[in-house]
Amino acid sequence: MTGAGGGPAGFLAVDSGGSGLRVVVGEAGRGVLARRESREPLRTGDRGLDPDHLMGQLVPMVRALTADAGVSRLGAAAIGAAGMASLGDALRDELPLALERAFGIRRVALAADAVTAYVGALGSRPGAVVAAGTGLIAIGTDLTAWHRADGWGHLLGDCGGGAWIGRAGLEAALRAHDGRSGGSAALLAAAEEQFGPVRGLPGAVYPRTDRAAVLASFAPRVSACAAGGDPVAVEVLRDAARHVADSAAAVCPSSGTPHLALTGGLLKLGDPLLGPLDEEMARRLPHARRVPAAGDPLEGSVRLATDLVTGRLALPGDPAMLTVNEGATVTEGDEE
Repeated sequence: MTGAGGGPAGFLAVDSGGSGLRVVVGEAGRGVLARRESREPLRTGDRGLDPDHLMGQLVPMVRALTADAGVSRLGAAAIGAAGMASLGDALRDELPLALERAFGIRRVALAADAVTAYVGALGSRPGAVVAAGTGLIAIGTDLTAWHRADGWGHLLGDCGGGAWIGRAGLEAALRAHDGRSGGSAALLAAAEEQFGPVRGLPGAVYPRTDRAAVLASFAPRVSACAAGGDPVAVEVLRDAARHVADSAAAVCPSSGTPHLALTGGLLKLGDPLLGPLDEEMARRLPHARRVPAAGDPLEGSVRLATDLVTGRLALPGDPAMLTVNEGATVTEGDEE
């Protein structure tokens, strides 16, 4: 694809997450040429994710990036955002036109962060990806439709994720404190080392707006106790592995040899989790081929943007997960 002046058109790729924005500009034949980050997470309001707030950050960043990269025209953009699936209506309604007015971009892909995680990990192959960090979500496709499992947040789901593991470990610590069955003295000691006397634990967790992250911060302690042979901690991680495999099985294509990748910070818990997870994946998904994730969600946005600017986007569209705007017309799939 070329710009109005006949030269190569560049692309814009954005990854919007809980810690802020990562933004890159590049060209299809040359890759990423310049990148910047913002530590200001995208705001949400009555309309969900706020397009005005996003554009307020993007305009100065993109102008600086195109100058740094020497790119005069942007032919396509891919925006991946946490919360897009359930809170993205305003972005889908307003962002394509705002990007066209600000930068002349007419081809825009808006994707849930699960989709960019998938594309970063597997590209355009059929399969499944489990993104496991503080929370947990699984996404899969047979290249005709997207399928999602969990990702419902730490109060309603995210089963097997970091917050889930941390909460289960703290529950076992409190059981030991009370003298109830199912408690763990090792986890009680670890909880008091990290948080102080467990009588104060509710006050340290419940009022926090970042309570999911607080709960997840205890997951490495659960892993350490499991590595030390604590049977309760071992069982917590086995339960987590079963939940992760269950979500993967719910979204993975049932035919052929789909690829299966795991991404996210939860993998840093090491063998106490990865051992039972390998067993569960082999048991639940014997037909899937386990592969390492090729890249992260930002690289997924770059891949989407590159495919858009070259006209090779082949992934299925979905009203919530992945929409493509071609100027004034929004489509749910590739029009090529």
